[in-house]
Amino acid sequence: MAGVARFVASSLAPAAQRFTPQAAAGVLRRVLEIAIDGYQRFPGAEQVADRHLAKNGGDAQLAIDAVVDQHIRLAGVQGFVTSIGGLVTLPIALPANLTGLAIVQARMVASIAHLRGYDLGDPRVRTAVITCMLGEDGVTDRLKKSSLVTSPLAIATAPVFDPELDRQVSGEVVAELLARISGKRMALAVTRRVPLLGGAVGAGVDGWSTYRIGEFADKSLVRRIPRPIER
Repeated sequence: MAGVARFVASSLAPAAQRFTPQAAAGVLRRVLEIAIDGYQRFPGAEQVADRHLAKNGGDAQLAIDAVVDQHIRLAGVQGFVTSIGGLVTLPIALPANLTGLAIVQARMVASIAHLRGYDLGDPRVRTAVITCMLGEDGVTDRLKKSSLVTSPLAIATAPVFDPELDRQVSGEVVAELLARISGKRMALAVTRRVPLLGGAVGAGVDGWSTYRIGEFADKSLVRRIPRPIER
């Protein structure tokens, strides 16, 4: 973990400079591909959602609760980045811990969307998934500042897919993820002299952020029939 922390520290500044809206959109598209389709031993969102739905007798809300619980535990496990099918080696231009956490949280939100009846192949839904990764506070703050124009639900059910909005949201999400990693690194620096405390803080930060995102996605992505894309 010390090596990962050093890598994160050295990568934050150049990463922040590197992510134009187009580059951020490319990174988030790759994250979503892995989260939705799976990678090696890391099953995709639909597979995870359907498994929990079967275990809970077809009750979508119980399945969503189980999905969120599973991903909180996964996010909170120290070293999970290197334990889920080699995600740390993926060619995604983000620090290793950030890549793993983003994929885990994106899969959680995508699983919730699938359980609520949304088509994960729909680009509007994929934009809504990454918007949910900002969390309720992040979305509310950006709506007030007009750096985000609408809610995840409105994005998922819009009449047409908006590529410019997708790029804008991607830039906001990447900036938010980098800020979270920076804040986590600062917290770990404070606790590094206390045995085991740093690991507990790191697990707690990742688990708590995942819980808040899952809670927001559960509340935001209500069940409704999506409209077809107008071409």
